Amino acid sequence: MNILLLAVGTRNKIVQYFKRAWSGTGQVIATDSSILAPAIYEADRYYIVPPITAPDYLDVILDICKKEKITGLLSLIDPELSLLAEHEETFRSVGATVIGSPFELCEMSLDKMQMYRWLKNHHYLCAQSWDDPEAFYQDAAAQKATYPVIVKPVQGSASLNLSKANDWETVRLLTSHQDHMMVQEYLDGQEIGADVYIDLISGEVVSIFTKKKIKMRAGETDKAVSFKENSLFELIEKFVKEAGFRGQIDIDLFEKNGEYYISEVNPRFGGGYPHAYEAGCDHIQLIRNNLQGKINEKRIGEYDENVYMMKYNEVSIRKILP
Repeated sequence: MNILLLAVGTRNKIVQYFKRAWSGTGQVIATDSSILAPAIYEADRYYIVPPITAPDYLDVILDICKKEKITGLLSLIDPELSLLAEHEETFRSVGATVIGSPFELCEMSLDKMQMYRWLKNHHYLCAQSWDDPEAFYQDAAAQKATYPVIVKPVQGSASLNLSKANDWETVRLLTSHQDHMMVQEYLDGQEIGADVYIDLISGEVVSIFTKKKIKMRAGETDKAVSFKENSLFELIEKFVKEAGFRGQIDIDLFEKNGEYYISEVNPRFGGGYPHAYEAGCDHIQLIRNNLQGKINEKRIGEYDENVYMMKYNEVSIRKILP
Protein backbone atom coordinates (compact mmCIF):
# COMPACT_ATOMS: atom_id res chain seq x y z
CA MET A 1 0.00 0.00 0.00
CA ASN A 2 2.01 2.95 -1.31
CA ILE A 3 1.11 6.62 -0.90
CA LEU A 4 2.03 9.59 -3.08
CA LEU A 5 2.64 13.05 -1.57
CA LEU A 6 2.64 15.84 -4.15
CA ALA A 7 4.40 19.22 -4.00
CA VAL A 8 6.06 18.44 -0.67
CA GLY A 9 8.38 21.46 -0.76
CA THR A 10 9.62 22.11 2.77
CA ARG A 11 7.04 19.95 4.58
CA ASN A 12 9.70 17.59 5.93
CA LYS A 13 7.76 16.73 9.08
CA ILE A 14 4.69 15.65 7.12
CA VAL A 15 6.77 13.25 5.02
CA GLN A 16 8.46 11.92 8.16
CA TYR A 17 5.08 11.23 9.79
CA PHE A 18 3.89 9.32 6.72
CA LYS A 19 7.12 7.31 6.71
CA ARG A 20 6.50 6.41 10.34
CA ALA A 21 2.89 5.33 9.69
CA TRP A 22 3.74 3.39 6.51
CA SER A 23 6.78 1.63 7.99
CA GLY A 24 6.65 -2.06 7.12
CA THR A 25 3.43 -1.82 5.12
CA GLY A 26 4.27 0.32 2.09
CA GLN A 27 6.33 3.06 0.51
CA VAL A 28 6.05 6.85 0.72
CA ILE A 29 6.67 8.50 -2.65
CA ALA A 30 7.14 12.27 -2.92
CA THR A 31 7.15 14.75 -5.79
CA ASP A 32 8.14 18.33 -6.34
CA SER A 33 9.06 20.51 -9.29
CA SER A 34 12.44 21.37 -7.75
CA ILE A 35 15.40 19.17 -6.94
CA LEU A 36 16.05 21.61 -4.08
CA ALA A 37 12.81 20.82 -2.25
CA PRO A 38 14.21 19.38 1.00
CA ALA A 39 11.18 17.25 1.88
CA ILE A 40 11.61 14.95 -1.14
CA TYR A 41 14.70 13.45 0.49
CA GLU A 42 12.65 12.26 3.48
CA ALA A 43 10.60 9.91 1.27
CA ASP A 44 11.42 6.37 0.19
CA ARG A 45 11.58 7.60 -3.40
CA TYR A 46 10.95 10.88 -5.15
CA TYR A 47 10.20 12.26 -8.60
CA ILE A 48 10.94 15.68 -10.04
CA VAL A 49 7.84 16.65 -12.00
CA PRO A 50 6.77 19.58 -14.24
CA PRO A 51 4.90 22.55 -12.74
CA ILE A 52 1.21 21.85 -12.16
CA THR A 53 0.39 24.29 -15.01
CA ALA A 54 2.27 22.15 -17.56
CA PRO A 55 0.04 20.44 -20.16
CA ASP A 56 1.47 17.00 -19.39
CA TYR A 57 1.46 17.34 -15.59
CA LEU A 58 -1.58 15.12 -14.98
CA ASP A 59 -0.22 12.39 -17.27
CA VAL A 60 3.09 12.44 -15.39
CA ILE A 61 1.34 11.97 -12.03
CA LEU A 62 -0.88 9.20 -13.42
CA ASP A 63 2.21 7.41 -14.75
CA ILE A 64 3.81 7.61 -11.28
CA CYS A 65 0.64 6.16 -9.75
CA LYS A 66 0.75 3.22 -12.15
CA LYS A 67 4.48 2.61 -11.81
CA GLU A 68 4.51 2.82 -8.01
CA LYS A 69 1.16 1.05 -7.50
CA ILE A 70 -0.15 4.04 -5.52
CA THR A 71 -3.12 3.42 -3.22
CA GLY A 72 -3.73 7.04 -2.17
CA LEU A 73 -2.42 10.49 -3.05
CA LEU A 74 -2.69 14.03 -1.74
CA SER A 75 -1.16 17.45 -2.36
CA LEU A 76 0.31 19.91 0.10
CA ILE A 77 -0.40 23.07 -1.95
CA ASP A 78 -3.68 24.85 -2.64
CA PRO A 79 -3.57 25.27 -6.45
CA GLU A 80 -3.30 21.49 -6.99
CA LEU A 81 -6.27 20.49 -4.83
CA SER A 82 -8.90 21.32 -7.44
CA LEU A 83 -6.94 19.52 -10.15
CA LEU A 84 -6.84 16.29 -8.15
CA ALA A 85 -10.50 16.54 -7.17
CA GLU A 86 -11.57 17.24 -10.75
CA HIS A 87 -9.84 14.03 -11.92
CA GLU A 88 -10.73 11.87 -8.92
CA GLU A 89 -12.33 9.19 -11.09
CA THR A 90 -9.32 9.08 -13.41
CA PHE A 91 -7.05 8.34 -10.45
CA ARG A 92 -9.52 5.81 -9.10
CA SER A 93 -9.36 3.97 -12.43
CA VAL A 94 -5.67 3.28 -11.80
CA GLY A 95 -6.29 2.20 -8.20
CA ALA A 96 -5.41 5.49 -6.45
CA THR A 97 -7.75 7.31 -4.04
CA VAL A 98 -7.55 11.12 -3.98
CA ILE A 99 -7.43 12.11 -0.30
CA GLY A 100 -9.27 15.41 -0.24
CA SER A 101 -12.49 17.35 -0.59
CA PRO A 102 -14.82 17.61 -3.62
CA PHE A 103 -13.88 19.92 -6.50
CA GLU A 104 -16.50 22.56 -5.66
CA LEU A 105 -15.22 22.91 -2.10
CA CYS A 106 -11.59 23.13 -3.22
CA GLU A 107 -12.59 25.95 -5.57
CA MET A 108 -14.64 27.71 -2.89
CA SER A 109 -11.81 27.48 -0.38
CA LEU A 110 -9.37 29.01 -2.86
CA ASP A 111 -11.75 31.92 -3.61
CA LYS A 112 -12.17 33.94 -0.42
CA MET A 113 -15.24 35.81 -1.68
CA GLN A 114 -17.00 32.55 -2.54
CA MET A 115 -16.24 31.30 0.95
CA TYR A 116 -17.49 34.56 2.48
CA ARG A 117 -20.79 34.37 0.60
CA TRP A 118 -21.27 30.72 1.59
CA LEU A 119 -20.65 31.53 5.25
CA LYS A 120 -23.07 34.47 5.16
CA ASN A 121 -25.76 32.47 3.37
CA HIS A 122 -25.46 29.69 5.97
CA HIS A 123 -25.53 32.13 8.91
CA TYR A 124 -21.98 31.69 10.23
CA LEU A 125 -20.14 34.62 11.80
CA CYS A 126 -17.38 35.88 9.49
CA ALA A 127 -15.56 39.09 8.59
CA GLN A 128 -17.61 41.37 6.33
CA SER A 129 -16.00 41.44 2.88
CA TRP A 130 -16.22 43.40 -0.37
CA ASP A 131 -14.80 42.54 -3.80
CA ASP A 132 -15.93 45.92 -5.15
CA PRO A 133 -13.96 48.83 -3.63
CA GLU A 134 -16.71 51.30 -4.57
CA ALA A 135 -19.25 49.28 -2.56
CA PHE A 136 -16.87 49.39 0.39
CA TYR A 137 -16.43 53.19 0.08
CA GLN A 138 -20.20 53.63 0.11
CA ASP A 139 -20.58 51.45 3.22
CA ALA A 140 -17.73 53.30 4.94
CA ALA A 141 -19.34 56.66 4.12
CA ALA A 142 -22.64 55.37 5.53
CA GLN A 143 -20.77 54.12 8.64
CA LYS A 144 -21.69 50.52 7.79
CA ALA A 145 -17.97 49.75 7.68
CA THR A 146 -15.11 51.05 9.80
CA TYR A 147 -11.32 51.27 9.54
CA PRO A 148 -8.90 49.58 9.76
CA VAL A 149 -9.57 46.93 7.12
CA ILE A 150 -7.57 44.20 5.45
CA VAL A 151 -6.86 44.35 1.72
CA LYS A 152 -5.78 41.08 0.08
CA PRO A 153 -6.14 39.02 -3.11
CA VAL A 154 -9.42 37.17 -3.61
CA GLN A 155 -7.30 34.11 -4.36
CA GLY A 156 -4.02 33.65 -2.56
CA SER A 157 -2.16 31.94 0.25
CA ALA A 158 0.69 32.48 2.74
CA SER A 159 -0.63 36.05 3.36
CA LEU A 160 0.99 37.24 0.14
CA ASN A 161 0.06 40.84 -0.78
CA LEU A 162 -2.00 41.18 2.41
CA SER A 163 -2.03 44.67 3.91
CA LYS A 164 -3.78 46.57 6.69
CA ALA A 165 -5.35 49.87 5.63
CA ASN A 166 -6.38 52.68 7.98
CA ASP A 167 -7.99 55.03 5.43
CA TRP A 168 -9.68 55.11 2.03
CA GLU A 169 -6.56 56.47 0.27
CA THR A 170 -4.62 53.36 1.24
CA VAL A 171 -7.48 51.08 0.20
CA ARG A 172 -7.69 52.82 -3.19
CA LEU A 173 -3.93 52.55 -3.69
CA LEU A 174 -3.80 48.85 -2.82
CA THR A 175 -6.83 47.86 -4.90
CA SER A 176 -5.76 49.84 -7.95
CA HIS A 177 -2.29 48.27 -8.25
CA GLN A 178 -3.45 44.67 -8.54
CA ASP A 179 -6.49 42.94 -10.01
CA HIS A 180 -8.92 40.74 -8.07
CA MET A 181 -8.38 42.34 -4.67
CA MET A 182 -10.90 42.36 -1.83
CA VAL A 183 -11.48 44.45 1.28
CA GLN A 184 -12.24 42.67 4.53
CA GLU A 185 -13.32 43.73 7.99
CA TYR A 186 -10.40 43.68 10.45
CA LEU A 187 -11.16 41.28 13.29
CA ASP A 188 -9.27 42.38 16.37
CA GLY A 189 -9.41 39.15 18.34
CA GLN A 190 -7.63 35.91 19.17
CA GLU A 191 -6.63 34.02 16.04
CA ILE A 192 -7.28 30.27 16.21
CA GLY A 193 -6.26 27.35 14.04
CA ALA A 194 -8.05 24.02 13.75
CA ASP A 195 -6.73 20.80 12.22
CA VAL A 196 -9.69 18.59 11.30
CA TYR A 197 -10.04 15.11 9.83
CA ILE A 198 -13.25 13.99 8.15
CA ASP A 199 -13.48 10.25 7.55
CA LEU A 200 -13.30 9.44 3.83
CA ILE A 201 -15.74 6.55 4.21
CA SER A 202 -18.34 7.68 6.77
CA GLY A 203 -18.13 11.42 6.14
CA GLU A 204 -18.08 12.00 9.91
CA VAL A 205 -15.78 14.47 11.63
CA VAL A 206 -13.57 12.16 13.70
CA SER A 207 -10.79 14.44 14.98
CA ILE A 208 -10.47 18.14 15.80
CA PHE A 209 -7.39 19.87 17.21
CA THR A 210 -7.49 23.56 18.11
CA LYS A 211 -4.72 25.98 18.96
CA LYS A 212 -4.45 29.65 19.88
CA LYS A 213 -1.99 31.38 17.62
CA ILE A 214 0.65 33.41 19.43
CA LYS A 215 2.84 34.55 16.55
CA MET A 216 2.57 34.38 12.76
CA ARG A 217 5.32 34.40 10.14
CA ALA A 218 4.83 34.51 6.34
CA GLY A 219 1.18 33.54 6.72
CA GLU A 220 1.88 30.49 8.85
CA THR A 221 1.69 29.85 12.58
CA ASP A 222 5.10 30.34 14.15
CA LYS A 223 4.12 29.88 17.81
CA ALA A 224 0.88 28.49 19.27
CA VAL A 225 -0.62 26.67 22.24
CA SER A 226 -3.22 23.90 22.24
CA PHE A 227 -6.57 24.38 24.01
CA LYS A 228 -10.04 22.84 24.14
CA GLU A 229 -13.50 24.40 24.03
CA ASN A 230 -16.58 22.26 23.48
CA SER A 231 -18.61 25.05 21.88
CA LEU A 232 -15.83 25.54 19.32
CA PHE A 233 -15.73 21.81 18.57
CA GLU A 234 -19.49 21.87 18.01
CA LEU A 235 -19.25 24.87 15.66
CA ILE A 236 -16.45 23.29 13.62
CA GLU A 237 -18.23 19.95 13.34
CA LYS A 238 -21.48 21.62 12.22
CA PHE A 239 -19.71 23.79 9.64
CA VAL A 240 -17.56 21.00 8.20
CA LYS A 241 -20.44 18.54 7.84
CA GLU A 242 -22.79 21.15 6.37
CA ALA A 243 -20.19 22.18 3.79
CA GLY A 244 -19.22 18.59 2.94
CA PHE A 245 -15.44 18.60 3.33
CA ARG A 246 -13.50 15.31 3.32
CA GLY A 247 -10.10 14.19 4.56
CA GLN A 248 -7.65 16.60 6.15
CA ILE A 249 -8.51 20.31 6.38
CA ASP A 250 -7.10 23.35 8.15
CA ILE A 251 -9.44 26.11 9.38
CA ASP A 252 -8.59 29.66 10.46
CA LEU A 253 -10.95 31.31 12.96
CA PHE A 254 -11.10 34.32 15.25
CA GLU A 255 -12.52 34.60 18.77
CA LYS A 256 -13.97 38.04 19.45
CA ASN A 257 -16.09 38.98 22.46
CA GLY A 258 -16.76 35.32 23.22
CA GLU A 259 -17.93 34.44 19.69
CA TYR A 260 -16.15 32.48 16.97
CA TYR A 261 -15.76 33.83 13.44
CA ILE A 262 -14.79 31.48 10.60
CA SER A 263 -12.15 33.03 8.37
CA GLU A 264 -10.64 30.62 5.85
CA VAL A 265 -10.34 26.91 5.03
CA ASN A 266 -7.39 25.09 3.49
CA PRO A 267 -8.54 21.59 2.42
CA ARG A 268 -5.09 20.07 3.04
CA PHE A 269 -2.45 19.68 5.74
CA GLY A 270 -1.56 23.12 7.09
CA GLY A 271 1.97 24.17 7.96
CA GLY A 272 1.12 23.94 11.65
CA TYR A 273 -0.15 20.35 11.55
CA PRO A 274 2.94 18.98 13.39
CA HIS A 275 1.55 20.70 16.49
CA ALA A 276 -1.60 18.56 16.31
CA TYR A 277 0.37 15.39 15.61
CA GLU A 278 2.77 15.83 18.50
CA ALA A 279 -0.10 16.68 20.87
CA GLY A 280 -1.86 13.41 20.07
CA CYS A 281 -3.89 13.84 16.84
CA ASP A 282 -2.40 11.33 14.41
CA HIS A 283 -4.36 12.11 11.26
CA ILE A 284 -1.81 10.19 9.19
CA GLN A 285 -3.00 6.97 10.82
CA LEU A 286 -6.61 7.97 10.11
CA ILE A 287 -5.74 8.24 6.41
CA ARG A 288 -4.03 4.86 6.53
CA ASN A 289 -7.10 3.29 8.13
CA ASN A 290 -9.39 4.72 5.45
CA LEU A 291 -7.17 3.47 2.63
CA GLN A 292 -7.40 0.01 4.21
CA GLY A 293 -11.20 0.26 4.15
CA LYS A 294 -11.55 0.93 7.89
CA ILE A 295 -13.92 3.57 9.30
CA ASN A 296 -12.32 5.67 12.03
CA GLU A 297 -13.93 6.14 15.43
CA LYS A 298 -14.86 9.65 16.51
CA ARG A 299 -12.27 10.99 18.96
CA ILE A 300 -12.76 14.72 18.93
CA GLY A 301 -10.58 16.67 21.34
CA GLU A 302 -8.46 13.70 22.40
CA TYR A 303 -5.16 15.53 22.77
CA ASP A 304 -3.13 17.34 25.40
CA GLU A 305 -3.89 20.96 26.30
CA ASN A 306 -1.27 23.64 26.96
CA VAL A 307 1.19 22.08 24.53
CA TYR A 308 3.24 24.83 22.87
CA MET A 309 4.58 24.74 19.32
CA MET A 310 7.64 26.84 18.53
CA LYS A 311 8.95 26.68 14.98
CA TYR A 312 12.64 27.12 14.27
CA ASN A 313 14.84 26.98 11.19
CA GLU A 314 16.69 23.82 10.16
CA VAL A 315 18.88 23.00 7.19
CA SER A 316 19.18 20.04 4.84
CA ILE A 317 22.56 19.35 3.27
CA ARG A 318 22.65 17.12 0.19
CA LYS A 319 25.16 16.31 -2.50
CA ILE A 320 23.13 16.32 -5.68
CA LEU A 321 24.67 14.72 -8.74
CA PRO A 322 24.17 16.53 -12.08
